[in-house]
Amino acid sequence: MTIDVPKGLKGVVVTETYLSDVRGREGFYHYRQYSAIELAEKRTFEDVWHLMLLGTLPSEEERERFIERTIPLRRVPGALRPLLPALATSGRDGGPLDNVRSAVSAAGAVRGMRPLYDLDPGQRLDDALFVSALTPTLLTALYRLAHGLEPVEPRDDLTYASNYLYMLTGQVPDPAHARAIERYLISTVDHGFNASTFTARVIASTGADLASCVAGALGALSGPLHGGAPSRALETLDEIGTPDRIDTWVRDRVLAGDRIMGFGHPVYRTEDPRSRMLSGIAKGFGGGLVDFAHEVERRVVDILAELKPGRELHTNVEFYAGVVMEICGIPRSMFTPTFAAARTVGWSANILEQAADSKIIRPSARYAGEAPPQPVPAV
Repeated sequence: MTIDVPKGLKGVVVTETYLSDVRGREGFYHYRQYSAIELAEKRTFEDVWHLMLLGTLPSEEERERFIERTIPLRRVPGALRPLLPALATSGRDGGPLDNVRSAVSAAGAVRGMRPLYDLDPGQRLDDALFVSALTPTLLTALYRLAHGLEPVEPRDDLTYASNYLYMLTGQVPDPAHARAIERYLISTVDHGFNASTFTARVIASTGADLASCVAGALGALSGPLHGGAPSRALETLDEIGTPDRIDTWVRDRVLAGDRIMGFGHPVYRTEDPRSRMLSGIAKGFGGGLVDFAHEVERRVVDILAELKPGRELHTNVEFYAGVVMEICGIPRSMFTPTFAAARTVGWSANILEQAADSKIIRPSARYAGEAPPQPVPAV
């Protein structure tokens, strides 16, 4: 028996999850039973990592034990190190996000990862912690190698977010910058059954090893219709240039039916809560870029209300994420990889949840070609 569903599975519930949900009409999303935005405001990245993979928010003692468990996993395995220079200089100009797919696969091979199907829950968790701890190190190492710089070893005394900035820049970050990036990372850990998360779960349903699942998710994220790029929102600000050009630029785009990067979301029908949080972070830093971004946001909303009455368009996570990351010194080519560093935790949690269900995801397709069987023509 087959059931017809909308293209892209829009609105189709494919399983139950205990990890997260997005309530687009309300402008709200949560990790397990907690508001994701409140977690970003009140807790550390390590706390949320613990929540997603182990199921609970840790006490201080549990947090310290969790950090001690993950610190050794940040370091690149010795057998993988010689491969990184080749990965950093090969392939197309996609940067670390493209190359880290190969690095994650290689890391799985070096570790000797076995299929999820053959592992018990504790072994699966070990692999999940390994991949999610190592991915930021791989991303920053690949970026630095591609730019003729030596990778920076992670420090045991720095938090996840501080270490990420340190490994990327080689400098211990300003605490305000580290906290801003930590809040961004927390806010992007998971976001419902998006394309990359669903990809990871499809691969996990086959019983494949965890590194293969994450590599597949990274491939899905690299597509411009999914991962997007906060850098493109900044390019919009660059193209507009000055406040006196905002109205003309926006009107031309709206009337032409062009997409304005950094605005709109396929799920939210109101303000994106991630954008609202990041806008507040940006305001806390202040400066010309922040002022200009807020003015562009205001004029886009006003002009759209004038030219397309009834059609709401709000900033999405990319718009102010780009502004915040620019302020905190992250290179634009690392904006989406930074997103991926956080999302690896969410993918890993989804992979573990899917691995607990032995049912393979195997939908059907309706054949729409010429009617078979037809005679095979002779040569």
